Amino acid sequence: MKLKTAELTNSKGTRIKILNYGGKIMSIKTCDRNGELGEIVLGYDHPEEYLQGNPYFGATIGRCANRISGGKFLIDSKVYHLNQNQNNDHLHGGPGGFHQVFWEINSVKKEKNKQSLTLNYTSADMEEAYPGELKVSLIYTLTQQNELIIDYMAESSKSTIVNLSHHSFFNLKDGGKSSIESHYLKLYADHFTPVNERQIPTGEIIPTKNTPFNFNEFYKIGDRIDENHRQLKFGKGYDHNYVLNKSGDELSLAAQIYEKESGRVMEVYTTEPGIQLYTGNFLDGSDQGKEGLAYQKRSAFCLEAQHFPDAPNHDNFPSIVLNPGEKYTQKTIYKFKVMTGF
Repeated sequence: MKLKTAELTNSKGTRIKILNYGGKIMSIKTCDRNGELGEIVLGYDHPEEYLQGNPYFGATIGRCANRISGGKFLIDSKVYHLNQNQNNDHLHGGPGGFHQVFWEINSVKKEKNKQSLTLNYTSADMEEAYPGELKVSLIYTLTQQNELIIDYMAESSKSTIVNLSHHSFFNLKDGGKSSIESHYLKLYADHFTPVNERQIPTGEIIPTKNTPFNFNEFYKIGDRIDENHRQLKFGKGYDHNYVLNKSGDELSLAAQIYEKESGRVMEVYTTEPGIQLYTGNFLDGSDQGKEGLAYQKRSAFCLEAQHFPDAPNHDNFPSIVLNPGEKYTQKTIYKFKVMTGF
């Protein structure tokens, strides 16, 4: 299949470029407080660079975001062994996950107050060792309110597990030229799921209070990121799932983040119960991105709305099982603003 791109635009000047390979967002350009348009995500200048580059820049993640211990899970008394691609574990759908496949891409649908793009993919039964043929639809919508809305829908022919997410690497200041440690972050989550040395959840859900994981108020990302805390050592910084303060699957505010110099603000809303905060700890300058820029450690952050990592192996985590006849749905919104009251 050929590489294809499409672009969403609005009257605020926002421009979002999307690639059919991996359902990836190549570029998000938004205006700063001075009205200057600038890049806010990491990536590459040309579509073909995504075939060999960092596999997760801007990617759609599936069938299951994050980690599954040993690649093993149980459904209907049957053990399934997924393909392993990080140590002996399964990460982000495996080596041939949704970030590495070609999606069917449709033409941009233009309406008065929004533009949208639909992508479709059918994952074969036992692809990456997941049971069931899974039909997935993904809709990117850009509104005049400067919202990037991502809607996911999926149906399976057999009982399976599904946990889709989006993996853009953001830097609201300059698209990755500087550290994101000066960004201010607030998370609507009083708990998080700690991990072991392989970054697999222990099954515990613990309070963020009195820990460097507390973002109940606005804190600079870099203020406590290098504290002598066991969990920070495991992730080399923040790379953890936060348990959002909600009881159901209602669409709710999960995170706010702003960068003072540019004045850019981003809000994240989601129907999901969790959100992964990742602070680019494993970027090391080896990824040569836009305009030849070498992306350094902590030059980006990710806020990945999701169900909890390794959910099939923890009965106390919300289930990610999808049965035949059921419909998987998920909505996440990234809303872009400029600072007025901060």
